[in-house]
Amino acid sequence: MEINEYIVEQMVDPTGIIRGDRYEYRLYITVDEEDELYAEGGTGLRVIFAVEDEKEWIATYHFFERSTEKPLDFEMEDDEKEIVLAFCKTHREG
Repeated sequence: MEINEYIVEQMVDPTGIIRGDRYEYRLYITVDEEDELYAEGGTGLRVIFAVEDEKEWIATYHFFERSTEKPLDFEMEDDEKEIVLAFCKTHREG
């Protein structure tokens, strides 16, 4: 999995219920054609990245087909989670 481009936006909680900050990432990735995540129109990963005090984590995520926005029912592997978490930590400001 290779992250080619991304969009990041800080999410606003008008209710004030959520503690800390949340960021929505739309990561556009390249995967091998043999990979089950491969989609002809491209593959994306939507990530909600949470930051509270000194703690940073992936709150939720889902893969999607880039051309149709259709969700793909797959989970990230541990090494992919590490890559995505590190990416989010270093690209918070867009």
